[in-house]
Amino acid sequence: MGTHTTLDTMRQARSILEGIRAADDLTVAASRDGGVRAVRLLAQAAVDPGDQLTAIAAIHSLAQVFDESADDVLVSLLGHDTPFIREHTAWAFGARLPRLDAVAGLVTMVVAGGFPGMIAQRTLEQWASSVPEHVGLALEGALVGVVEPGARSRLVETIGLVTGRIPERLLRRIATEPAEATVVRVAAIAALGDLGPNDVNIAIVTDLALGDDVLAEVARLALVDLTVPGYPRAPWSQGATIAQLFLHADIDRDLSQVGAGDNGGIATLLVRLGDALVAGPTPGEDALMPDGGDAPGEQRVERVLTLSRGDFGGGLDCLSEVGSTLAGHALATVPFLGGPVASIDAWPRRIATQRGIRRILRAAGTVDAIHLRMADVGTLAASTVARELDIPIVFTVAPDPHSVIHSLDAAGALTRANFGTIDEAEHFWFRVRLVQRLAADAAHTVLFPRPDLQRDMRELVGIDIRQHPERHSVIAEGIDLAVIERSLADAAASVDAAGPDRLSEAGAVAFTELDDLLSTLPPERRGLPLAITVGRLHRVKGMAALVDAWSTDPALSAACNLLIVGGDLRTPSADERAQLDRMNAAVPLAEAAGRGLLLAGHRSNDTVARWLAAVRSGRPGLAAPNGVYVCASVKEEFGIALLEAMATGLSVVAPHAGGPATYVEEAVTGFLVDTGNPAALAGGITDALTIASGPFGPEFAERARVMVARSFTIQAMASTLAAVYREVSVTDGPNAWAMSLS
Repeated sequence: MGTHTTLDTMRQARSILEGIRAADDLTVAASRDGGVRAVRLLAQAAVDPGDQLTAIAAIHSLAQVFDESADDVLVSLLGHDTPFIREHTAWAFGARLPRLDAVAGLVTMVVAGGFPGMIAQRTLEQWASSVPEHVGLALEGALVGVVEPGARSRLVETIGLVTGRIPERLLRRIATEPAEATVVRVAAIAALGDLGPNDVNIAIVTDLALGDDVLAEVARLALVDLTVPGYPRAPWSQGATIAQLFLHADIDRDLSQVGAGDNGGIATLLVRLGDALVAGPTPGEDALMPDGGDAPGEQRVERVLTLSRGDFGGGLDCLSEVGSTLAGHALATVPFLGGPVASIDAWPRRIATQRGIRRILRAAGTVDAIHLRMADVGTLAASTVARELDIPIVFTVAPDPHSVIHSLDAAGALTRANFGTIDEAEHFWFRVRLVQRLAADAAHTVLFPRPDLQRDMRELVGIDIRQHPERHSVIAEGIDLAVIERSLADAAASVDAAGPDRLSEAGAVAFTELDDLLSTLPPERRGLPLAITVGRLHRVKGMAALVDAWSTDPALSAACNLLIVGGDLRTPSADERAQLDRMNAAVPLAEAAGRGLLLAGHRSNDTVARWLAAVRSGRPGLAAPNGVYVCASVKEEFGIALLEAMATGLSVVAPHAGGPATYVEEAVTGFLVDTGNPAALAGGITDALTIASGPFGPEFAERARVMVARSFTIQAMASTLAAVYREVSVTDGPNAWAMSLS
């Protein structure tokens, strides 16, 4: 089809997701047609205010028309009044040869910062490889007129991406200039570490590293980058080294921050999974593995590196463990200046993320595969570094943000007329394209079980998993049953007159904290069971929607108390504050306990496990037994917390779409509901309470526990993934050529 016909098809797409996929056809048609007529049609579509979806597709299609008139249009769009048009034009320019009269506009976007600044920076980085002098001079000129420290630091960071003597001299001057703001000097010092070793740069960072402030910490890391070579695999190593990443969490071995900010279930999963991978199959488990376990001489997972965010001191301290040749699970820090930011706002940290990931992977020696899971800046940066270092990528493909787009489209909240405006905040187009590229480039993709996986992946993500099935594996997530068993034992001991001697110290602390919280309830509510939910205070997790559904159903709110575990209540993030404000509108938080609503804030994973056990067994004089677990998420790709609750024996309420529908047995182990419907959500909780306290409650609880134990342990997940990593490292890894000749 020609450009005109393809544009018409794009405009007639039945859904937003179908329209995004149709953009590929428009790009092909535009590149094939070329010429002034195609440019004119695309230019008109690019500024159509009534169809912002097609406008974005037209902008990217213009970048594939190799005609000077297309450049002229793109230059004009770079100065357009509409922010999303400028943003996508800056992105589109990255696919073209440098256009010198567009450099100033891109630099202006870098100064402004945010996601558009990151996009513009990527394009300037690409152009700097062919016209470094022009890009460097433009950035240097802009720096003269910019005084705000954040903007100056972004310019300096971008200057660090340009080769040549002039940028290098500028970085040296700024790095050593006491009058510059700390954030600006940090950008310059870190950039010097990326320029390669020479005597002058080493001398500068060595001198700066002698201090005791954050500049010294950054300089020490830059010195590592300049002087420490990457190491090959230790000759005595007998197993694979696997890296995994979740950037938006403060991951510690005690999982103490789970539920705060973006510290969700994936933080728990990665710690448990890393431990299970290096532990290998438990006795007897190898017989259950698809390939019968590790045959003699086959490679096992010997080391796991779990990367997450932190500060510069942590970024340096972790390198000794990362560089160790001993087997084990190492936690590694990608350092940033300043406090944590939400994942949606972390895109401007791309360069710092790449630098931190590169340093860790080089320090580790040979890394056989890296497993990426999110359409976020960590995945973007890690995929770039993996290509540089020739490390195979395993990518977990989930319909995210596709499911959110589909839901908003179906609800009428996301339309052609407002797509670009909403995309400015949500970055839907970029994230969809990132998933598409990684799914295509990955050595292997992992998929979550879903009731109709083939259809969902085809209709939501646009992937036909029937093609090249050898490149896809459907792998369920898993939980550590040992944690659950300890929690159940502690819960039983805590209510048994003869049990205190069997109660662990951690259990005693956890139940004391829970009892203190339950004691804030008025006496008339202390005999009710608990409905508990655990997770981040984020709109996707539906915490505020749950409070609204519970509080507006008089019978339900009279039948149970609602316990919400998650969120930083002392210093909430913007997302957390928005959820708290919505809760306050439903139930004034000043009187929440009096009405049966308890906000516990985030707790460690071990504490949460014991509280789940207490929800089932009850707390004497404070809470009745046979409570339930509620997941009110807009979407849930699988559901670690749900599995933990079911393993504890709790009846659950979960979203009717996504992973939970593959393991929640309707009206037996729980209920699947439309969580976007308050009445349906409230009804599901009521039904779950009825089943939990009914005559079949114990039987159904045992059924849930057995199901989880058989199919969803972290050990089973680790065994299946180990086979994937083994295959990828042999067929796609850096030593594949040697092994193929042996």
